[in-house]
Amino acid sequence: MSNFDLLIRNGIVATAADTFQADVAIRDGRVVALGHDLGSADQGIDAAGKLVLPGGIEGHCHIEQISSSRVMTADDFYSGTVSAVFGGTTTVIPFAAQQKGDSLRQTVEDYHACAGAKAVIDYGFHLIISDPSEQVIGQELPALIKDGYTSFKVYMTYDDLRLDDYQMLEVLSAARRDGAMVMVHAENHDMIRWLSEKLLDAGHWLPQYHAISHSRAGEGEAAHRAIALSRLMDQPILVVHVSSEEAMDEIRLAQDKGLKIFAETCPQYLFLKAEDLKREGMDGAMFCCSPPPRDANDQEAMWRGLANGTFTVFSSDHAPYRYDDSGKLAAGPQPTFKQIANGVPGIELRLPLLFSEGVGKGRIDLNRFVALTATNVAKLYGVYPQKGTIAVGSDADIAIWDPDLEQTVEHAMLHDNVGYTPYTGIKLKGWPTTVLSRGRIVVIDNELRAERGSGQFLARAVSEASTPLNRLEPEMDPARNFGAELIGR
Repeated sequence: MSNFDLLIRNGIVATAADTFQADVAIRDGRVVALGHDLGSADQGIDAAGKLVLPGGIEGHCHIEQISSSRVMTADDFYSGTVSAVFGGTTTVIPFAAQQKGDSLRQTVEDYHACAGAKAVIDYGFHLIISDPSEQVIGQELPALIKDGYTSFKVYMTYDDLRLDDYQMLEVLSAARRDGAMVMVHAENHDMIRWLSEKLLDAGHWLPQYHAISHSRAGEGEAAHRAIALSRLMDQPILVVHVSSEEAMDEIRLAQDKGLKIFAETCPQYLFLKAEDLKREGMDGAMFCCSPPPRDANDQEAMWRGLANGTFTVFSSDHAPYRYDDSGKLAAGPQPTFKQIANGVPGIELRLPLLFSEGVGKGRIDLNRFVALTATNVAKLYGVYPQKGTIAVGSDADIAIWDPDLEQTVEHAMLHDNVGYTPYTGIKLKGWPTTVLSRGRIVVIDNELRAERGSGQFLARAVSEASTPLNRLEPEMDPARNFGAELIGR
């Protein structure tokens, strides 16, 4: 009788902390041994010359989600998870997005109905809170946190999503009571509104003006304000999709003071520029996202933040809207920049882009790559060490990479339902060639071997960042406990 179900031999294993040569033995969907000469297995994979890495965890993506302007994403939970796994991602945590007036509990049940029959890899849900009513804050949210929905996102902009500072404090206080992580979209709404009105009044409506209306100053101010609210409540936050050096500097300053402020950036802020929004006709709409791409100086700042630890995680913010009247151009063939569906696709290319241009170009090392794309995400969102590492007892979520495989990006090679990629023409070196989810081979030789609905829902624990051991001591900031004391903790 074989010792194991599957044995990955001769590969170089990398985690967030170590890189070493070892065989990986898998039984009943979990890693059960690491070493050499481990014995026999029912199935074997020779990984000689390849890297054996934890499967990526996508902590920020929008799948089968209706936007606040009522536009549906192009990817449902089948195409979205298929695209993710071909890019080396084995767990996704998209959003269950509350619309104003809706029950948060009913919202979650609706998203489960979409995901359960379609997802091919494991998944969880963040909550988007757009209507923090007494019912939501006092009853629904605490119950959902206990049920494993331990993170939620709030917005400081968008007419139908934004919360004012008072509402933000209400959400932060609820998160603090129950140990949840709060993700913050940090842009100054009134700055965007004022700039947009002036631009449109002057006849400037093309996609390129989207980047001008979302200023660096507005992102930096909102990041500063979100940090101040977090500090008052002594509640960790993650500032998502940081695009500018100005916002990054605010975050770094808070981190240097010992505040529990985490940050995320995305491929669009490393590889796209505001100049892309100036493409002929309406083609610039394909590059519209918020915050927008910036310039070469901000790109270098984002790389610096990935290397020095300012950024905890690297996510795609996959927001897949087709370049047609079902998506980007839902408001008409020539929408103003305010009417263009916001977001770019990237769930499949997130890891190859960072591997090729980060690890391959020496900007980050392999261990930081693993940390940014898997381990830190797992810790931040309460699934570590079940996910996010290769260790005895962990789920056998593994991506085997060929570090020398070269490909030029074209949408035809991808598996999403968007119809285009903003990264067309970029030459990448390094690609996942075999992917395992809970020990089962789901991708090999560019072939999908996972069935619809074979992914499992992850009820998540509280974030490691939200545990009492990670709270600041009072003497570090004598003012920091004021809000926390008011809520009795």
